[in-house]
Amino acid sequence: MAAITFHEVAHGYAAFILGDPTAKNAGRLTLNPIKHLDPIGALALFIVKIGWAKPVPIDPRYFNNPKKGLMITSVAGPACNFVLAIIFAIIYHGLMIVFGSTGNENVINIVKPILQMCQAGVIVNIGLGTFNLLPIPPLDGSNILAGLLPPELSEKFMQSSKYGFVILILLLLTGTVQKVIVPVIYGLASSLVPM
Repeated sequence: MAAITFHEVAHGYAAFILGDPTAKNAGRLTLNPIKHLDPIGALALFIVKIGWAKPVPIDPRYFNNPKKGLMITSVAGPACNFVLAIIFAIIYHGLMIVFGSTGNENVINIVKPILQMCQAGVIVNIGLGTFNLLPIPPLDGSNILAGLLPPELSEKFMQSSKYGFVILILLLLTGTVQKVIVPVIYGLASSLVPM
């Protein structure tokens, strides 16, 4: 929930910095996870192990350059998750430096669950960031790709977005997305903390 909440708030703050007050006016620039909860996304998290939140409302008409602004706000969510993964990894290694060499069993028993939470924080945040970079509408990767494509191709690509959610659900239910991104997630995570 924390990873998803920070992800959505990052989108909203990026948009706000670029001149779009929509998320702020909707009360979505908050770290209260209830404000970002999507019932279907939460259910999917338990069924297919990948979930999502209610997208933060963004109005590209407020941006000086709508295409660039939408791309920047789309990058903000996954970037926030990767930064959080690094923070969890730093905490993990800091705890290992401070407490890892101690032979005191009580200290080890107290620190071990925190280390496991840090490992989970790395995996979850890398997972969410990586998943959202997939170029399938409505994921952030689709807006990033659209921002990088020439205008004509970008328009055609975004016209296909009405089918994106159905395609995404099918790919999730068949396990295709998981087969593609799980090795990437664990590869990146294991470069930060031991798995």
